[in-house]
Amino acid sequence: MDMVVLKRKISTYRSPKGLLRNVPDELLGEILAAWEQWTGPEGGFYDALGVDYRKMAAFIGKAKKLKQEGRFPEEIFKQIKIEENIVAVGGSPCAGAELVWSDGKVIRFNSADVLLDFLKKAA
Repeated sequence: MDMVVLKRKISTYRSPKGLLRNVPDELLGEILAAWEQWTGPEGGFYDALGVDYRKMAAFIGKAKKLKQEGRFPEEIFKQIKIEENIVAVGGSPCAGAELVWSDGKVIRFNSADVLLDFLKKAA
């Protein structure tokens, strides 16, 4: 998320005295997601949002607790991209392995190694 947009969202919950009040859980989830994606120094994150580090630490802590409780839906399935070219052998559509889910969906893998990686990440 763009830090400017997040800063504006946070500023809508400032009281006339400059204190942050009644910040909704959805916004806490967005703050946590931005924090997890932040690659710079911690102080830069707080400065970009224009918020005191102590208050933001409380928000991030509350958001982590809400995330552990399952309040923020996470992506159930993340797409795995294979960067190598897949060539069919013997005219079959899948030269490696197939995984059939209980609901009948079929996922084809070009090698057993890719299947094992998928199963490790899915577990």
